[in-house]
Amino acid sequence: MSLLDLKLLRDLKALKSQAFAVALVMACGLAMMIMTRSLIASLEATRADYYRDNRFADVFSRLKRAPNAVAAQLAAIPGVATVQTGIALPVTLDLPGVLEPATGLILSLPEQGELTLNRLHLRSGRILVGRESSGEILAGEAFAEANRLRPGDEIAAVLYGRRQNFRIAGVVLSPEFIFEAPPGAALPNNKTYGVFWMPYKELATASNLDGAFNQLSLRLAPAASEAAVIAAVDRVLKPYGGRGAYGRESHPSHTRVRDEIQILQGLSVGFPLVFLSVAAFMTNAVMSRQITLQREQIAILKAFGFSNREIGGHYLKFSLIIVVSGMGLGTLGGIGLGHQLVDMYTLFFRFPSLEFRLATPVVLAAIGASTLAAVVGVAGAVKAAVRLPPAEAMRPEAPSSYRPALIERLGAGHAFTASFRMALRNIERRPARSLLTMGALALATGILIVPNAFRDGIDYVLNYQWDLIQRQTVFVAMIEPGPARALADFQALPGVVLAEPVRGAAVELRAGNLFRRLALTGLPPRAELFRVIDAQERPFTLPPHGIVLSSKLAEVLAVNVGDDLAVRVLDGRRPEFTVPVAALSEDFAGTAAFMDISALNRLLGEGDRISGAYLTVAGGQWEEFLRAMKESPVAAGVVVKNRIREGFRETTAKSIGLIQMIYLTFATVVAFGIVYNSARISLSERQRELATLRVIGFSRGEVGAVLVGELAVLTLLALPLGLLIGSGFAAAILTTVNTEFVRLPLILTPYNYAFAVLIVTTASVISALLACRRLDQLDLVGALKIRD
Repeated sequence: MSLLDLKLLRDLKALKSQAFAVALVMACGLAMMIMTRSLIASLEATRADYYRDNRFADVFSRLKRAPNAVAAQLAAIPGVATVQTGIALPVTLDLPGVLEPATGLILSLPEQGELTLNRLHLRSGRILVGRESSGEILAGEAFAEANRLRPGDEIAAVLYGRRQNFRIAGVVLSPEFIFEAPPGAALPNNKTYGVFWMPYKELATASNLDGAFNQLSLRLAPAASEAAVIAAVDRVLKPYGGRGAYGRESHPSHTRVRDEIQILQGLSVGFPLVFLSVAAFMTNAVMSRQITLQREQIAILKAFGFSNREIGGHYLKFSLIIVVSGMGLGTLGGIGLGHQLVDMYTLFFRFPSLEFRLATPVVLAAIGASTLAAVVGVAGAVKAAVRLPPAEAMRPEAPSSYRPALIERLGAGHAFTASFRMALRNIERRPARSLLTMGALALATGILIVPNAFRDGIDYVLNYQWDLIQRQTVFVAMIEPGPARALADFQALPGVVLAEPVRGAAVELRAGNLFRRLALTGLPPRAELFRVIDAQERPFTLPPHGIVLSSKLAEVLAVNVGDDLAVRVLDGRRPEFTVPVAALSEDFAGTAAFMDISALNRLLGEGDRISGAYLTVAGGQWEEFLRAMKESPVAAGVVVKNRIREGFRETTAKSIGLIQMIYLTFATVVAFGIVYNSARISLSERQRELATLRVIGFSRGEVGAVLVGELAVLTLLALPLGLLIGSGFAAAILTTVNTEFVRLPLILTPYNYAFAVLIVTTASVISALLACRRLDQLDLVGALKIRD
């Protein structure tokens, strides 16, 4: 072992606490990076394998009704490799022990063999094949688990007005329903919504669709143009009530998984970048001050013939040892946390198997990122070390010029103790070091703002979407749009206090080359149960002409108030018209478009009709209301607001919330590491001065007050800056995780700021106590030895 390596071991032993603090900060960054990037790799690889093995389709479409012979026309479209037609119908369920009416989607199985596209994955029981017609169905796993259903159990369903009992033959998964949610809904409710499959013949007979189909899936040939195929499919299906074909990227289940991956991608950049930047900052602080303290040692090494390269390599090794330690801790932490998050994702993403996969490229990228952070952090310090001439380094560093502190120059010095005045003088005398310490403390404060900003954003969205906008108890959707007088029937249901009509229409909104397909919602101008809110949280009256877009939809379509939008209705008479954008609303879940219900009905040309109603129901008659809804012949489904809120908590809020808790834990650890590291460096730099004070008669308490006073002043000065930095961090990271599905606003509450201040203050107090303890153990003789 070389002399420099022996010196390295001694330095590591002397600075073990500071080195461990830096390694811990780096480990936090690496753990976040490995966890999120490996989760992305796991989700993408699992999804790709599932799509391939179960032949997930590329193009989808729903329609009113077309004869099975039309499938041949679809197969003849250039670029189409496989066509699969079938039936998909809404169904109302009556579950024992469940008060709320449950709904579902029931799809047909082919008359011969198994599905050629969107193949089912059997979890338990058996797959139904051929022309079986025995009152059996297959149930999706999410619904079956939520209701504790197993093969052999029976459920009652109302299919096209006829009540039937079905026996569950098997529990299955489908690549079409990785994320099971009702049509048009952004969130799942597995307790009251499920997906089922039954033989074609039985379903066609029950729905009067024998010899016909109303939904299809296509597999494209290699190099086929998806846009061209979609256009051709729409032309073929137009006479049969086609509702517009769409590609895989617009498929609801695929979109939800994609959005979750996008959230993870944002987190995989923002959080690790903050932590690794802090680690680089801390490495620079430790090494710069270590080199300053070892000026004489560097000079002696040069005098004895050690080259600049050897000395620079020595200090670089020091930082790389910290990197290796941080990498070990970070990798283990990232793997452990990744397994926890994978277990959470299995609750609402239904894959045959989802396992955490530690991707080698991710580990290599983490190694590269941490090494880069260390090299960047130590580069300036090493450069200063190798450039230091031996003769100059042999002399002690020139003392700082003395001058009274600012408060003394202002004549207020007598109001403070001698120890505190010394602390203030030292801060002013060494501005670079003081600014470095303040910067570290400000970063410690700033990183604590981010996790609570996530929590506050989630709480705000929950309140905004389901209290401020939605004030109803339930939403009732009708099987088919009916006359406006149907609202009186809803009003007459037990317990209904208030009913407001809704008219929904599936549309395509287009602005130039940009378009989105969604439900255009018609509401009363002054709706009270579902309110349209502006950016200032004020409800406004829907204009008699024009369309109101959510701000996110306007951003996606690149339009503003006054611009024209082309609207193509995808069902009914399928009219096309142009409307101006009359106003923008604000929401944080999905995208939305609204019109005055009367104006929408005029444009649809179908008379004064409604497709559902928002209802407020008295709590005392809730059970009676639900029983009435189960028997309603016109209701396709009941959406209970509190269930949707609960679904948001269980999916998006839970996934983001768990990551927020992990980050909060890491941020707290990092904050303590930064503050403690700053205090230890300050003590190591000033131990000779502090020992001198002890020798000339200052008590331990007075000497400790000099060190503690300096840390206290710098902490107080750093806190406001840290809060400002944290606000910027939070804004930047939230921007990276926001999607069309959910957007978290930047909400900075007094609690958030108070929490960050409390943690940093507590860390400062603990660090000061530990530094004072080290000061009590200081070897006065060794500290006062002349080093020159």
